[in-house]
Amino acid sequence: MSSAAHALPVFDSPFALVARRGRHVVAELRMPAKVLSTCSVNGGLRADVRHLVNHQSCEPVKHQERFAYITGLGPEGYHRSVCDELELAPGTTAVMGTAAAMQYLGIATHTHGELSITAIVTGGVTGNAGSAGDTACYDEADGKWVRTVLADAATKQPGTHSGTINTLLFLSAPLSDAALARAAMTMTEAKTSALLELAIGSLSSWRLATGTGTDQYAIAAPAAGPAARTWTGKHTKAGELIGRAVRDATLEALRWGNGLERSYTRSIFHALGRFGLKEETFKTQLAGFLDAAQCQLLKDNWNPVIYEPQTAAAYAFAAVLDRTLAGTLAPATAREALINQAALLAAGLATRPEAFPSLRAELVNALPVDLAVAPESLLPAAVELGTRAIALGWQRKWQR
Repeated sequence: MSSAAHALPVFDSPFALVARRGRHVVAELRMPAKVLSTCSVNGGLRADVRHLVNHQSCEPVKHQERFAYITGLGPEGYHRSVCDELELAPGTTAVMGTAAAMQYLGIATHTHGELSITAIVTGGVTGNAGSAGDTACYDEADGKWVRTVLADAATKQPGTHSGTINTLLFLSAPLSDAALARAAMTMTEAKTSALLELAIGSLSSWRLATGTGTDQYAIAAPAAGPAARTWTGKHTKAGELIGRAVRDATLEALRWGNGLERSYTRSIFHALGRFGLKEETFKTQLAGFLDAAQCQLLKDNWNPVIYEPQTAAAYAFAAVLDRTLAGTLAPATAREALINQAALLAAGLATRPEAFPSLRAELVNALPVDLAVAPESLLPAAVELGTRAIALGWQRKWQR
C-alpha cells in the first residue's frame, strides 16, 4: 500500500499540503510555484517543482550500511530511489535529507493581513554545529570530495558529524526573484538567531555557532497572484514574519530533536563548553582543588551544582572570553575581568555575595600575568580558573 494512504497532515493551506509519511515529510504544492532550494537534484531557482520532501535518510550514528547505500547510488540515483518510494515524479520533486527524525518537527505560522508565512523545521546541532569561517575539512576537486584536514590544533573536532537543520518555508504571496533571494538571507539570519538564543557553541572553534555544516532549505511561494512582494528584508513585514516563523520553528525543532530546553542551557558546561570545559577534565581538576570528601559531595549533588541559577555568571565569564578573543579587550584588561567574573561565579555558587572580595583575593593569582590572547594559551588557563572558582564556591558554601 502506498505511504500516501497513511499520510498524516501537519500543515494545510490553499498553497500547500504538508503531510508526514513515516520517515518522510512531503509538501504538495497546490498551484504553480517559485521554489528556491539547496537540493542537489532540482535545486536552485525552479518553476517546475511540485513536491518538496524532507526525510530521515539515516540514523545519526554509525549507520554504515545506509551510508554505503546512499553514496553507492550517487545524488541522482538516491533522488530517484526516494521519489520511487513515495511514488512521486523525480523530475518535479526536490528532496532534502537529514538524520533527524520527522517526528520532531518544529512548525510555526505568522500572519499579517493577507500574508501568511509558515516554517517547518527539523533540527540537530549537538554533533555538527559550526561557525561560518571555521576550518573546513573537505574540498571538492574534479567531482570528488577530498579530505583536507586530518588533525588541526585550531579545531576541536575537525570533520563533519551528525546534525542538520532543514527548513521548509512557505509564503502565501508571490515573490520577485530578488525577494526570494532575500528571503533566504532573512531565513538564515533567523536560524542563527535561534542558535544564539540557545548559546550553541561551534564544535570547531571557540565561537558561537551560526548553523551546521549540512543545513539545507527549500522556500516556496506562488508563481502568480495578488499582493506580490518585492523585498523580504528585516524592515518589511514579510521579513519580520519570515524571521519569527523560522526562529520559532527552529527553537521548537531543537527542543524536541536535541532536548535543548532553554532552562537547561544554564548549565556551566553549556556556557563554557565551547572553550574546553568538559565534564571529564572538570572532574579531574576538581580533585586537585577539593579534598576527597568535598569532591565526592559535589559529585553526589552534580545537577544542583552545574544547573545552579547563580552560576549563570559563567555566561558573563564566557562573554569576557569572547571579547578577548575578538580583540575587544587587551590581555591585561581581560585578566582582571576574568578574575572578577570568576569571583562572581564562586560567590554565586556559595550563595554568599558578600564574600566576593575575599573570593577574588583567593583567585587573583590563578591566571598568569603574561596572559596571551591566542586561544591555545588563553583558553586552558581560563577554563582552569573557572573550575577553581566552582571549587572555591563549593568550599565556601559549607564553611561555618
